[in-house]
Amino acid sequence: MGDTTKVVGQQEVGRCPGWRHHPWSSESGSFAITGWTLYTMAELCARYGISRKTGYKWLERFDDGGPAGPAAIAAARRIGVRIASPDEVAAVICAARRQHPSWGPAKLVAWLRPRHPAVDWPAVSTAGDLLARRGLVKKRRRRRHYQHPGVVPATTTQPNDLWTADFKGHFRTRDGVYCYPLTIADQHTRYLLACHGLLSTKGHGVRPVFDRLFREYGLPRAIRTDNGVPFATTGIHGLSQLNVWWLRLGIQHQRILPAQPQQNGAHERMHKTLKGEAIRPPRSTLGTQQRAFNAFRHLYNDERPHEALHDRTPASLLPPSPRAYTGTLPPVEYPGHFIVKRVTNAGTIRLKKRLLFIANALKQHPVGLEEVDDGIWSIHFCRVLLGRVDERDYIIRA
Repeated sequence: MGDTTKVVGQQEVGRCPGWRHHPWSSESGSFAITGWTLYTMAELCARYGISRKTGYKWLERFDDGGPAGPAAIAAARRIGVRIASPDEVAAVICAARRQHPSWGPAKLVAWLRPRHPAVDWPAVSTAGDLLARRGLVKKRRRRRHYQHPGVVPATTTQPNDLWTADFKGHFRTRDGVYCYPLTIADQHTRYLLACHGLLSTKGHGVRPVFDRLFREYGLPRAIRTDNGVPFATTGIHGLSQLNVWWLRLGIQHQRILPAQPQQNGAHERMHKTLKGEAIRPPRSTLGTQQRAFNAFRHLYNDERPHEALHDRTPASLLPPSPRAYTGTLPPVEYPGHFIVKRVTNAGTIRLKKRLLFIANALKQHPVGLEEVDDGIWSIHFCRVLLGRVDERDYIIRA
Protein backbone atom coordinates (compact mmCIF):
# COMPACT_ATOMS: atom_id res chain seq x y z
CA MET A 1 0.00 0.00 0.00
CA GLY A 2 3.05 2.23 -0.07
CA ASP A 3 3.01 5.52 1.79
CA THR A 4 -0.76 5.45 2.29
CA THR A 5 -0.55 2.75 5.02
CA LYS A 6 -0.42 3.47 8.77
CA VAL A 7 0.26 0.89 11.47
CA VAL A 8 -1.73 0.75 14.75
CA GLY A 9 -0.40 -2.04 17.01
CA GLN A 10 -0.99 -5.19 15.03
CA GLN A 11 -3.49 -3.48 12.72
CA GLU A 12 -2.90 -1.76 9.40
CA VAL A 13 -5.24 1.03 8.43
CA GLY A 14 -4.99 2.20 4.82
CA ARG A 15 -6.66 4.37 2.28
CA CYS A 16 -6.96 4.02 -1.44
CA PRO A 17 -5.72 6.53 -4.02
CA GLY A 18 -8.12 9.25 -5.05
CA TRP A 19 -9.44 10.23 -1.54
CA ARG A 20 -10.36 13.86 -1.59
CA HIS A 21 -12.77 15.18 1.06
CA HIS A 22 -11.61 13.47 4.28
CA PRO A 23 -8.21 11.94 5.03
CA TRP A 24 -9.93 8.63 5.76
CA SER A 25 -12.77 8.67 3.29
CA SER A 26 -13.50 8.63 -0.42
CA GLU A 27 -16.50 9.02 -2.64
CA SER A 28 -16.59 5.26 -3.07
CA GLY A 29 -16.50 4.58 0.69
CA SER A 30 -13.88 4.18 3.41
CA PHE A 31 -12.06 1.02 4.24
CA ALA A 32 -9.44 -0.35 6.64
CA ILE A 33 -7.22 -3.39 6.55
CA THR A 34 -6.87 -5.65 9.62
CA GLY A 35 -4.08 -8.17 9.03
CA TRP A 36 -4.64 -8.69 5.31
CA THR A 37 -8.44 -8.62 5.29
CA LEU A 38 -10.21 -5.72 3.58
CA TYR A 39 -13.14 -4.06 5.41
CA THR A 40 -15.31 -1.10 4.63
CA MET A 41 -15.66 1.43 7.43
CA ALA A 42 -19.22 0.26 8.08
CA GLU A 43 -18.07 -3.40 8.40
CA LEU A 44 -15.16 -2.48 10.66
CA CYS A 45 -17.38 -0.43 13.00
CA ALA A 46 -19.97 -3.21 13.13
CA ARG A 47 -17.21 -5.70 13.97
CA TYR A 48 -16.19 -3.68 17.07
CA GLY A 49 -19.66 -2.52 18.04
CA ILE A 50 -19.15 1.21 17.49
CA SER A 51 -20.82 3.82 15.31
CA ARG A 52 -19.24 5.11 12.13
CA LYS A 53 -19.01 8.55 13.78
CA THR A 54 -16.92 7.01 16.58
CA GLY A 55 -14.81 5.14 14.06
CA TYR A 56 -13.94 8.32 12.19
CA LYS A 57 -13.24 10.04 15.49
CA TRP A 58 -10.79 7.30 16.46
CA LEU A 59 -9.01 7.62 13.14
CA GLU A 60 -8.73 11.38 13.64
CA ARG A 61 -7.34 10.78 17.12
CA PHE A 62 -4.82 8.37 15.62
CA ASP A 63 -3.69 11.07 13.20
CA ASP A 64 -3.27 13.50 16.11
CA GLY A 65 -1.88 11.25 18.86
CA GLY A 66 -0.54 8.10 17.28
CA PRO A 67 -1.33 4.57 18.53
CA ALA A 68 -2.06 5.75 22.10
CA GLY A 69 -4.90 7.98 20.97
CA PRO A 70 -7.68 5.39 20.43
CA ALA A 71 -6.74 3.47 23.59
CA ALA A 72 -6.94 6.60 25.72
CA ILE A 73 -10.33 7.49 24.27
CA ALA A 74 -11.63 3.98 24.93
CA ALA A 75 -10.80 4.27 28.62
CA ALA A 76 -11.66 7.91 29.16
CA ARG A 77 -15.05 7.76 27.44
CA ARG A 78 -15.89 4.23 28.69
CA ILE A 79 -16.78 3.04 25.21
CA GLY A 80 -18.54 -0.30 25.40
CA VAL A 81 -16.08 -2.19 23.23
CA ARG A 82 -15.31 -5.68 24.44
CA ILE A 83 -11.68 -5.76 25.56
CA ALA A 84 -10.11 -9.13 25.07
CA SER A 85 -6.39 -9.21 24.38
CA PRO A 86 -3.74 -8.59 27.07
CA ASP A 87 -2.37 -5.69 25.05
CA GLU A 88 -5.77 -4.01 24.95
CA VAL A 89 -6.26 -4.57 28.68
CA ALA A 90 -2.84 -3.07 29.36
CA ALA A 91 -3.62 -0.08 27.15
CA VAL A 92 -6.84 0.65 29.04
CA ILE A 93 -5.11 0.36 32.45
CA CYS A 94 -2.38 2.75 31.32
CA ALA A 95 -4.91 5.17 29.86
CA ALA A 96 -6.86 5.11 33.13
CA ARG A 97 -3.65 5.83 35.03
CA ARG A 98 -2.94 8.84 32.82
CA GLN A 99 -6.49 10.04 33.43
CA HIS A 100 -6.12 9.59 37.22
CA PRO A 101 -2.38 9.87 37.91
CA SER A 102 -2.81 9.85 41.71
CA TRP A 103 -4.66 6.50 41.77
CA GLY A 104 -2.78 3.30 42.53
CA PRO A 105 -3.28 -0.05 40.76
CA ALA A 106 -5.85 -1.30 43.29
CA LYS A 107 -8.06 1.74 42.81
CA LEU A 108 -7.66 1.67 39.02
CA VAL A 109 -8.68 -1.99 38.75
CA ALA A 110 -11.60 -1.43 41.14
CA TRP A 111 -12.72 1.54 39.03
CA LEU A 112 -12.43 -0.31 35.69
CA ARG A 113 -14.03 -3.59 36.77
CA PRO A 114 -17.68 -2.42 36.95
CA ARG A 115 -17.23 -0.44 33.73
CA HIS A 116 -16.05 -3.51 31.79
CA PRO A 117 -17.50 -6.50 33.68
CA ALA A 118 -16.82 -8.93 30.82
CA VAL A 119 -13.05 -8.37 31.02
CA ASP A 120 -10.80 -10.66 33.04
CA TRP A 121 -8.82 -7.95 34.79
CA PRO A 122 -5.35 -8.80 36.12
CA ALA A 123 -4.43 -8.95 39.79
CA VAL A 124 -3.53 -5.70 41.49
CA SER A 125 0.13 -6.71 41.72
CA THR A 126 0.19 -7.49 37.99
CA ALA A 127 -1.39 -4.14 37.19
CA GLY A 128 1.21 -2.44 39.39
CA ASP A 129 4.06 -4.21 37.59
CA LEU A 130 2.55 -3.18 34.26
CA LEU A 131 2.39 0.48 35.27
CA ALA A 132 5.96 0.33 36.57
CA ARG A 133 7.25 -1.16 33.30
CA ARG A 134 5.52 1.62 31.36
CA GLY A 135 7.13 4.28 33.54
CA LEU A 136 3.82 5.35 35.09
CA VAL A 137 4.83 4.83 38.74
CA LYS A 138 7.01 7.18 40.72
CA LYS A 139 9.19 5.64 43.38
CA ARG A 140 8.30 7.01 46.78
CA ARG A 141 10.31 6.87 49.95
CA ARG A 142 8.68 4.59 52.48
CA ARG A 143 7.70 6.28 55.68
CA ARG A 144 7.34 4.69 59.06
CA HIS A 145 3.98 5.53 60.60
CA TYR A 146 3.63 6.02 64.31
CA GLN A 147 0.34 6.41 66.13
CA HIS A 148 0.34 9.20 68.64
CA PRO A 149 -0.60 7.85 72.11
CA GLY A 150 -3.15 10.61 72.55
CA VAL A 151 -5.13 9.88 69.38
CA VAL A 152 -8.84 10.36 69.99
CA PRO A 153 -10.76 7.40 68.53
CA ALA A 154 -12.92 8.37 65.58
CA THR A 155 -14.92 5.16 65.38
CA THR A 156 -18.46 5.48 64.09
CA THR A 157 -21.21 2.92 63.71
CA GLN A 158 -23.35 4.61 61.07
CA PRO A 159 -23.45 7.57 58.67
CA ASN A 160 -23.94 11.03 60.18
CA ASP A 161 -22.52 9.94 63.54
CA LEU A 162 -19.56 12.23 63.00
CA TRP A 163 -18.70 14.89 60.45
CA THR A 164 -15.17 16.23 60.14
CA ALA A 165 -14.34 19.76 59.01
CA ASP A 166 -11.15 21.66 58.27
CA PHE A 167 -9.53 24.24 56.02
CA LYS A 168 -6.97 23.04 53.48
CA GLY A 169 -4.63 25.92 54.20
CA HIS A 170 -4.78 28.80 51.75
CA PHE A 171 -3.28 29.71 48.37
CA ARG A 172 -3.62 32.32 45.65
CA THR A 173 -5.41 31.77 42.40
CA ARG A 174 -3.55 33.01 39.34
CA ASP A 175 -5.31 36.39 39.49
CA GLY A 176 -3.90 36.98 43.00
CA VAL A 177 -7.04 36.26 45.07
CA TYR A 178 -6.56 34.23 48.25
CA CYS A 179 -8.60 31.01 48.44
CA TYR A 180 -9.34 29.16 51.71
CA PRO A 181 -10.81 25.71 50.86
CA LEU A 182 -13.32 24.57 53.50
CA THR A 183 -13.88 20.81 53.44
CA ILE A 184 -16.54 18.86 55.35
CA ALA A 185 -16.86 15.06 55.24
CA ASP A 186 -18.83 12.23 56.84
CA GLN A 187 -16.40 10.10 58.83
CA HIS A 188 -18.24 6.79 58.40
CA THR A 189 -18.80 6.87 54.64
CA ARG A 190 -15.93 9.24 53.64
CA TYR A 191 -18.54 11.25 51.72
CA LEU A 192 -17.19 14.72 50.92
CA LEU A 193 -20.15 16.88 51.86
CA ALA A 194 -18.58 20.19 50.85
CA CYS A 195 -15.44 21.56 49.25
CA HIS A 196 -15.90 25.30 49.09
CA GLY A 197 -13.34 27.99 48.31
CA LEU A 198 -13.88 30.90 50.72
CA LEU A 199 -12.28 34.32 50.88
CA SER A 200 -11.37 33.95 54.57
CA THR A 201 -11.74 31.61 57.55
CA LYS A 202 -14.11 33.93 59.40
CA GLY A 203 -17.32 32.45 60.67
CA HIS A 204 -19.70 34.64 58.65
CA GLY A 205 -18.60 32.81 55.48
CA VAL A 206 -18.51 29.35 57.07
CA ARG A 207 -21.93 29.23 58.69
CA PRO A 208 -23.89 29.46 55.38
CA VAL A 209 -22.01 26.39 54.13
CA PHE A 210 -23.05 24.37 57.19
CA ASP A 211 -26.59 25.75 57.00
CA ARG A 212 -26.93 24.47 53.44
CA LEU A 213 -25.52 21.05 54.40
CA PHE A 214 -27.85 20.73 57.38
CA ARG A 215 -30.83 21.47 55.14
CA GLU A 216 -29.71 18.97 52.50
CA TYR A 217 -28.38 16.11 54.64
CA GLY A 218 -29.84 16.71 58.12
CA LEU A 219 -27.94 17.13 61.40
CA PRO A 220 -24.99 14.97 62.47
CA ARG A 221 -24.54 13.82 66.05
CA ALA A 222 -21.08 15.42 66.30
CA ILE A 223 -18.61 17.54 64.32
CA ARG A 224 -14.85 17.18 64.77
CA THR A 225 -12.46 20.04 63.98
CA ASP A 226 -9.11 21.45 64.99
CA ASN A 227 -8.78 24.38 67.40
CA GLY A 228 -8.44 27.13 64.83
CA VAL A 229 -10.75 29.95 63.78
CA PRO A 230 -13.73 29.82 63.32
CA PHE A 231 -14.22 26.45 64.99
CA ALA A 232 -12.82 27.44 68.38
CA THR A 233 -11.32 30.32 70.35
CA THR A 234 -9.03 30.72 73.33
CA GLY A 235 -11.99 31.64 75.56
CA ILE A 236 -13.90 29.48 78.02
CA HIS A 237 -14.36 25.95 76.64
CA GLY A 238 -13.09 27.24 73.27
CA LEU A 239 -16.53 28.67 72.51
CA SER A 240 -17.02 30.44 69.20
CA GLN A 241 -20.17 31.73 67.53
CA LEU A 242 -20.05 28.75 65.18
CA ASN A 243 -19.80 25.98 67.77
CA VAL A 244 -22.34 27.74 70.03
CA TRP A 245 -24.76 27.45 67.11
CA TRP A 246 -23.92 23.73 66.78
CA LEU A 247 -24.49 23.16 70.49
CA ARG A 248 -27.88 24.89 70.31
CA LEU A 249 -28.80 22.47 67.51
CA GLY A 250 -27.84 19.50 69.69
CA ILE A 251 -24.58 18.77 67.83
CA GLN A 252 -21.60 17.78 69.94
CA HIS A 253 -18.37 19.59 69.05
CA GLN A 254 -15.22 17.45 69.24
CA ARG A 255 -11.83 19.15 69.03
CA ILE A 256 -8.59 17.34 68.35
CA LEU A 257 -5.53 18.04 70.47
CA PRO A 258 -3.50 21.09 69.40
CA ALA A 259 -0.87 20.34 66.72
CA GLN A 260 -2.16 16.78 66.26
CA PRO A 261 -3.74 16.70 62.76
CA GLN A 262 -3.40 12.90 62.64
CA GLN A 263 -6.37 12.73 65.00
CA ASN A 264 -8.38 13.72 61.93
CA GLY A 265 -6.39 11.27 59.83
CA ALA A 266 -9.00 10.31 57.21
CA HIS A 267 -9.75 13.98 56.57
CA GLU A 268 -6.07 14.85 56.23
CA ARG A 269 -5.61 11.98 53.76
CA MET A 270 -8.45 13.39 51.67
CA HIS A 271 -6.70 16.78 51.75
CA LYS A 272 -3.60 15.20 50.24
CA THR A 273 -5.67 13.88 47.33
CA LEU A 274 -7.46 17.22 46.96
CA LYS A 275 -4.17 19.09 46.78
CA GLY A 276 -2.81 16.86 44.02
CA GLU A 277 -5.94 16.81 41.88
CA ALA A 278 -7.67 20.17 42.34
CA ILE A 279 -5.26 22.72 43.87
CA ARG A 280 -1.95 22.20 42.09
CA PRO A 281 -1.68 24.13 39.89
CA PRO A 282 -4.04 26.89 41.10
CA ARG A 283 -6.78 27.88 38.67
CA SER A 284 -7.08 31.31 37.06
CA THR A 285 -9.91 32.73 39.22
CA LEU A 286 -11.87 31.81 42.31
CA GLY A 287 -14.78 30.81 40.06
CA THR A 288 -12.73 28.39 37.97
CA GLN A 289 -11.12 27.09 41.17
CA GLN A 290 -14.56 26.33 42.60
CA ARG A 291 -15.47 24.44 39.43
CA ALA A 292 -12.33 22.35 39.95
CA PHE A 293 -13.44 21.66 43.54
CA ASN A 294 -16.90 20.63 42.31
CA ALA A 295 -15.42 18.25 39.75
CA PHE A 296 -13.12 16.75 42.39
CA ARG A 297 -16.02 16.28 44.81
CA HIS A 298 -18.04 14.45 42.14
CA LEU A 299 -15.11 12.19 41.30
CA TYR A 300 -14.30 11.55 44.97
CA ASN A 301 -17.90 10.72 45.94
CA ASP A 302 -19.38 9.05 42.87
CA GLU A 303 -16.56 7.35 40.96
CA ARG A 304 -13.42 6.89 43.01
CA PRO A 305 -13.38 3.50 44.82
CA HIS A 306 -12.29 3.68 48.49
CA GLU A 307 -10.33 0.80 49.90
CA ALA A 308 -11.61 1.58 53.42
CA LEU A 309 -15.12 1.06 52.01
CA HIS A 310 -14.23 -2.24 50.28
CA ASP A 311 -13.90 -0.42 46.94
CA ARG A 312 -17.37 1.09 47.16
CA THR A 313 -18.05 4.78 46.57
CA PRO A 314 -19.11 7.14 49.38
CA ALA A 315 -22.21 8.21 47.45
CA SER A 316 -23.54 4.65 47.58
CA LEU A 317 -23.41 4.60 51.38
CA LEU A 318 -24.66 7.97 52.68
CA PRO A 319 -28.38 8.21 53.58
CA PRO A 320 -29.97 11.42 54.88
CA SER A 321 -29.68 12.01 58.61
CA PRO A 322 -32.79 11.08 60.63
CA ARG A 323 -32.36 14.41 62.45
CA ALA A 324 -33.97 17.02 60.21
CA TYR A 325 -32.96 20.69 60.31
CA THR A 326 -35.77 23.25 60.39
CA GLY A 327 -33.63 26.37 60.39
CA THR A 328 -34.74 27.43 63.89
CA LEU A 329 -32.98 26.97 67.23
CA PRO A 330 -34.73 24.71 69.74
CA PRO A 331 -35.21 26.15 73.25
CA VAL A 332 -32.52 25.45 75.84
CA GLU A 333 -33.87 23.53 78.81
CA TYR A 334 -32.18 23.07 82.19
CA PRO A 335 -33.20 21.04 85.26
CA GLY A 336 -35.62 22.75 87.60
CA HIS A 337 -33.07 23.40 90.38
CA PHE A 338 -30.75 25.34 88.02
CA ILE A 339 -30.64 29.14 88.06
CA VAL A 340 -30.95 30.32 84.43
CA LYS A 341 -29.17 33.52 83.40
CA ARG A 342 -29.17 35.15 79.97
CA VAL A 343 -25.74 36.34 78.89
CA THR A 344 -25.62 40.06 78.11
CA ASN A 345 -24.28 41.64 74.95
CA ALA A 346 -21.08 42.24 76.91
CA GLY A 347 -20.72 38.48 77.47
CA THR A 348 -21.45 38.70 81.23
CA ILE A 349 -23.93 37.44 83.83
CA ARG A 350 -24.59 38.63 87.38
CA LEU A 351 -23.97 36.18 90.23
CA LYS A 352 -24.65 37.30 93.79
CA LYS A 353 -24.40 40.95 92.74
CA ARG A 354 -21.04 40.33 91.09
CA LEU A 355 -20.52 40.72 87.37
CA LEU A 356 -19.00 37.58 85.88
CA PHE A 357 -17.62 37.44 82.33
CA ILE A 358 -18.57 34.22 80.53
CA ALA A 359 -17.93 34.53 76.75
CA ASN A 360 -18.71 36.93 73.93
CA ALA A 361 -19.84 33.95 71.86
CA LEU A 362 -22.73 33.38 74.32
CA LYS A 363 -24.34 36.81 73.89
CA GLN A 364 -28.12 36.53 74.46
CA HIS A 365 -27.91 32.77 75.10
CA PRO A 366 -29.16 31.25 78.39
CA VAL A 367 -26.71 29.49 80.72
CA GLY A 368 -27.59 27.33 83.72
CA LEU A 369 -25.96 27.65 87.16
CA GLU A 370 -26.01 24.81 89.68
CA GLU A 371 -24.70 25.18 93.25
CA VAL A 372 -22.68 22.00 93.80
CA ASP A 373 -21.22 23.02 97.17
CA ASP A 374 -21.39 25.99 99.50
CA GLY A 375 -20.48 29.01 97.39
CA ILE A 376 -19.28 26.85 94.45
CA TRP A 377 -21.28 26.99 91.22
CA SER A 378 -21.03 24.95 88.04
CA ILE A 379 -21.85 26.81 84.82
CA HIS A 380 -23.57 24.91 82.01
CA PHE A 381 -24.48 25.73 78.44
CA CYS A 382 -26.83 23.20 76.86
CA ARG A 383 -25.23 19.89 77.89
CA VAL A 384 -21.71 21.26 78.22
CA LEU A 385 -20.07 22.02 81.57
CA LEU A 386 -18.19 25.26 80.98
CA GLY A 387 -16.47 25.40 84.35
CA ARG A 388 -16.90 26.14 88.04
CA VAL A 389 -16.71 29.40 89.93
CA ASP A 390 -16.01 29.98 93.61
CA GLU A 391 -17.72 32.93 95.29
CA ARG A 392 -14.50 33.65 97.17
CA ASP A 393 -12.68 34.86 94.05
CA TYR A 394 -15.24 34.65 91.19
CA ILE A 395 -12.72 33.03 88.86
CA ILE A 396 -14.06 30.42 86.42
CA ARG A 397 -11.99 27.25 86.45
CA ALA A 398 -12.31 24.40 83.98
